[in-house]
Amino acid sequence: MLDLNQTSQQRLVMETFFFGYQAFTAKADDMLARRGLSRVHQRILFFIAREPGLSNKALLEVLNVSKQALNIPLRQLLEMQLVAMETDAADKRKRRLSLTRGGAALEQTLRREQMRLVQAALASAGADAAEGWLAFNQALAGRQESETESQDSSSPSVDS
Repeated sequence: MLDLNQTSQQRLVMETFFFGYQAFTAKADDMLARRGLSRVHQRILFFIAREPGLSNKALLEVLNVSKQALNIPLRQLLEMQLVAMETDAADKRKRRLSLTRGGAALEQTLRREQMRLVQAALASAGADAAEGWLAFNQALAGRQESETESQDSSSPSVDS
Protein backbone atom coordinates (compact mmCIF):
# COMPACT_ATOMS: atom_id res chain seq x y z
CA MET A 1 0.00 0.00 0.00
CA LEU A 2 1.23 3.46 -0.82
CA ASP A 3 2.36 5.67 2.03
CA LEU A 4 1.81 9.18 0.68
CA ASN A 5 3.56 10.69 3.68
CA GLN A 6 6.86 9.51 2.14
CA THR A 7 8.43 11.75 -0.47
CA SER A 8 9.56 8.76 -2.53
CA GLN A 9 5.97 7.48 -2.72
CA GLN A 10 4.66 10.95 -3.59
CA ARG A 11 7.19 11.15 -6.40
CA LEU A 12 6.27 7.66 -7.62
CA VAL A 13 2.57 8.59 -7.79
CA MET A 14 3.26 11.85 -9.61
CA GLU A 15 5.79 10.29 -11.99
CA THR A 16 3.38 7.49 -12.86
CA PHE A 17 0.58 9.99 -13.42
CA PHE A 18 2.77 12.22 -15.61
CA PHE A 19 4.03 9.34 -17.76
CA GLY A 20 0.57 7.79 -17.99
CA TYR A 21 -0.90 11.08 -19.20
CA GLN A 22 1.99 11.50 -21.63
CA ALA A 23 1.27 8.06 -23.10
CA PHE A 24 -2.46 8.82 -23.22
CA THR A 25 -1.97 12.05 -25.17
CA ALA A 26 1.04 11.22 -27.39
CA LYS A 27 -0.68 9.71 -30.43
CA ALA A 28 -3.58 12.17 -30.31
CA ASP A 29 -1.10 15.06 -30.04
CA ASP A 30 0.69 13.81 -33.17
CA MET A 31 -2.57 13.42 -35.08
CA LEU A 32 -3.67 16.91 -34.03
CA ALA A 33 -0.30 18.50 -34.81
CA ARG A 34 -0.44 17.21 -38.39
CA ARG A 35 -3.58 19.34 -38.77
CA GLY A 36 -2.12 22.35 -36.95
CA LEU A 37 -4.28 21.64 -33.89
CA SER A 38 -3.62 20.94 -30.21
CA ARG A 39 -5.23 19.42 -27.11
CA VAL A 40 -7.47 22.42 -26.57
CA HIS A 41 -9.00 21.73 -29.99
CA GLN A 42 -9.53 18.10 -29.00
CA ARG A 43 -11.29 19.12 -25.78
CA ILE A 44 -13.61 21.41 -27.74
CA LEU A 45 -14.41 18.66 -30.24
CA PHE A 46 -14.94 16.12 -27.45
CA PHE A 47 -17.44 18.21 -25.49
CA ILE A 48 -19.37 19.30 -28.58
CA ALA A 49 -19.57 15.62 -29.61
CA ARG A 50 -20.79 14.73 -26.14
CA GLU A 51 -23.54 17.35 -26.32
CA PRO A 52 -24.45 18.43 -29.87
CA GLY A 53 -26.12 21.84 -29.87
CA LEU A 54 -24.06 22.98 -26.90
CA SER A 55 -24.14 26.75 -26.48
CA ASN A 56 -20.98 28.85 -26.47
CA LYS A 57 -21.66 29.75 -22.84
CA ALA A 58 -22.09 26.11 -21.81
CA LEU A 59 -18.84 25.19 -23.58
CA LEU A 60 -17.03 27.96 -21.69
CA GLU A 61 -18.40 26.60 -18.43
CA VAL A 62 -17.55 22.95 -19.06
CA LEU A 63 -14.02 23.82 -20.20
CA ASN A 64 -13.65 26.35 -17.36
CA VAL A 65 -11.90 28.87 -19.61
CA SER A 66 -12.36 32.53 -20.49
CA LYS A 67 -13.94 33.79 -23.70
CA GLN A 68 -10.49 34.92 -24.80
CA ALA A 69 -9.01 31.45 -24.26
CA LEU A 70 -11.78 29.80 -26.27
CA ASN A 71 -12.04 32.37 -29.06
CA ILE A 72 -9.00 31.49 -31.20
CA PRO A 73 -9.20 27.67 -31.10
CA LEU A 74 -12.97 27.68 -31.68
CA ARG A 75 -12.58 30.11 -34.57
CA GLN A 76 -9.91 27.81 -36.06
CA LEU A 77 -12.25 24.82 -35.84
CA LEU A 78 -15.02 26.85 -37.48
CA GLU A 79 -12.68 28.00 -40.28
CA MET A 80 -11.50 24.41 -40.83
CA GLN A 81 -15.16 23.38 -41.05
CA LEU A 82 -14.80 20.91 -38.19
CA VAL A 83 -17.39 22.76 -36.08
CA ALA A 84 -20.58 24.49 -37.18
CA MET A 85 -22.26 27.37 -35.33
CA GLU A 86 -25.94 28.18 -35.72
CA THR A 87 -28.20 30.76 -34.13
CA ASP A 88 -30.63 29.27 -31.61
CA ALA A 89 -34.15 29.30 -33.05
CA ALA A 90 -35.74 30.25 -29.71
CA ASP A 91 -33.14 32.80 -28.58
CA LYS A 92 -31.31 34.64 -31.36
CA ARG A 93 -28.59 35.75 -28.90
CA LYS A 94 -27.43 32.17 -28.35
CA ARG A 95 -25.11 30.28 -30.67
CA ARG A 96 -25.32 26.49 -30.84
CA LEU A 97 -22.30 24.39 -31.71
CA SER A 98 -22.21 21.05 -33.50
CA LEU A 99 -19.60 18.96 -35.24
CA THR A 100 -19.51 18.74 -39.00
CA ARG A 101 -18.94 15.34 -40.59
CA GLY A 102 -15.23 16.08 -40.68
CA GLY A 103 -15.24 17.21 -37.05
CA ALA A 104 -17.15 14.12 -35.96
CA ALA A 105 -14.74 11.87 -37.87
CA LEU A 106 -11.70 13.53 -36.28
CA GLU A 107 -13.19 13.39 -32.78
CA GLN A 108 -14.05 9.70 -33.22
CA THR A 109 -10.57 8.88 -34.53
CA LEU A 110 -8.88 10.65 -31.60
CA ARG A 111 -11.21 9.07 -29.06
CA ARG A 112 -10.83 5.60 -30.58
CA GLU A 113 -7.02 5.78 -30.39
CA GLN A 114 -7.06 6.96 -26.79
CA MET A 115 -9.67 4.41 -25.75
CA ARG A 116 -7.60 1.57 -27.23
CA LEU A 117 -4.80 2.56 -24.89
CA VAL A 118 -7.13 2.94 -21.90
CA GLN A 119 -8.83 -0.40 -22.59
CA ALA A 120 -5.49 -2.20 -22.88
CA ALA A 121 -4.19 -0.64 -19.66
CA LEU A 122 -7.38 -1.41 -17.74
CA ALA A 123 -7.45 -4.99 -19.04
CA SER A 124 -3.85 -5.40 -17.89
CA ALA A 125 -4.55 -3.87 -14.47
CA GLY A 126 -7.69 -5.93 -13.77
CA ALA A 127 -11.33 -5.22 -12.93
CA ASP A 128 -10.69 -3.92 -9.41
CA ALA A 129 -8.02 -1.54 -10.67
CA ALA A 130 -10.36 -0.33 -13.42
CA GLU A 131 -13.06 0.55 -10.88
CA GLY A 132 -10.46 2.19 -8.65
CA TRP A 133 -9.04 4.17 -11.57
CA LEU A 134 -12.47 5.51 -12.45
CA ALA A 135 -13.23 6.38 -8.82
CA PHE A 136 -9.81 8.04 -8.44
CA ASN A 137 -10.29 10.22 -11.52
CA GLN A 138 -13.84 11.16 -10.54
CA ALA A 139 -12.63 12.18 -7.09
CA LEU A 140 -9.72 14.11 -8.57
CA ALA A 141 -12.00 15.97 -10.97
CA GLY A 142 -14.48 16.71 -8.19
CA ARG A 143 -11.76 18.08 -5.93
CA GLN A 144 -10.32 20.32 -8.61
CA GLU A 145 -12.56 23.27 -7.74
CA SER A 146 -12.41 22.89 -3.96
CA GLU A 147 -8.63 22.38 -3.92
CA THR A 148 -8.03 25.84 -5.35
CA GLU A 149 -10.18 27.39 -2.63
CA SER A 150 -8.64 25.68 0.38
CA GLN A 151 -6.01 23.07 1.16
CA ASP A 152 -7.48 19.90 2.70
CA SER A 153 -5.88 19.54 6.13
CA SER A 154 -6.09 15.74 5.99
CA SER A 155 -3.97 15.44 2.84
CA PRO A 156 -0.35 14.34 3.11
CA SER A 157 2.27 17.02 3.45
CA VAL A 158 4.11 17.78 0.24
CA ASP A 159 7.20 18.71 2.22
CA SER A 160 7.70 15.27 3.79
